[in-house]
Amino acid sequence: MASPADLPCIEIFIPRAWKDYEFLDSGNGRKLERYGAYTFIRPAPQAAWEPALPEGAWNEAHGVFQPSHEESGGRWQFKRPLTTTEWTMTYGGLKFQAQAAASRHMGVFPEQASHWDWIGEKLRVANRPAQVLNLFGYTGLATLAAAQAGARVTHVDASKKAIQVARQNQALSGLSERPVRWIVDDALKFVRREERRQVRYEGLILDPPKFGRGPKGEVWEFFELMPRLMQACQAILSDNPLFIVITAYAIQASALSLYHALKETMAPFGGETACGELALQEKSAGRVLSLAITARWSR
Repeated sequence: MASPADLPCIEIFIPRAWKDYEFLDSGNGRKLERYGAYTFIRPAPQAAWEPALPEGAWNEAHGVFQPSHEESGGRWQFKRPLTTTEWTMTYGGLKFQAQAAASRHMGVFPEQASHWDWIGEKLRVANRPAQVLNLFGYTGLATLAAAQAGARVTHVDASKKAIQVARQNQALSGLSERPVRWIVDDALKFVRREERRQVRYEGLILDPPKFGRGPKGEVWEFFELMPRLMQACQAILSDNPLFIVITAYAIQASALSLYHALKETMAPFGGETACGELALQEKSAGRVLSLAITARWSR
């Protein structure tokens, strides 16, 4: 049996460098946030406390997302008009489009900025050519953080629309000349093809959903397919990999699940594995809201 000193430590990863985004307050199962010039109220079931700001501050929000009984379902109600349906935000040297999408998402997950900083640091410190694969890449900010740090990046997502937005973000960020491959494909199928092609990567970024479909109707179910994906990913790593980062939202598991899966996958390479939660700290009362679980491996 492992001693307490040998057990993994659950870390809290909170980005500190945001200027265009603020986590203003939370409570009663909701969160109040600023994205650029606009403020929004979105569901946050884990905010099981009372808001710290007065009701008047919440009433000033431009939009409120009203969830339905269906998972991720619902609609926006706008109390104050937005002057545009899309607007540009920045983080570090990255620029990207934000919008109040029908799925309640805003085109960016602010808590993931912790990963962007970490990925960039690992690549810059390594100071050598690196190929990075971003699976389930969404609107591409992790991809662009890696490209900005000098990596050649392959970005894979099942949604053509998401990749179109990611390419727009690449242009906005002034990174159009950086080597990024944009691929519409099923993640597991793509990784297995890369293995047959003997393509190898120094860095892997994975943000798998709980459930999803590939471009040809392939079904993704996290608990069934994640072990297969991890095994396939091990086969496409170079002999001297730099990092892997995994993030998971809305699954009934702890960060320890990702930790052990990643640690076993990377056992042949040594290195260090860490795990924890991606979180944001509110401006009002300093409370920390956990939004996703994560695990990281690096040299």
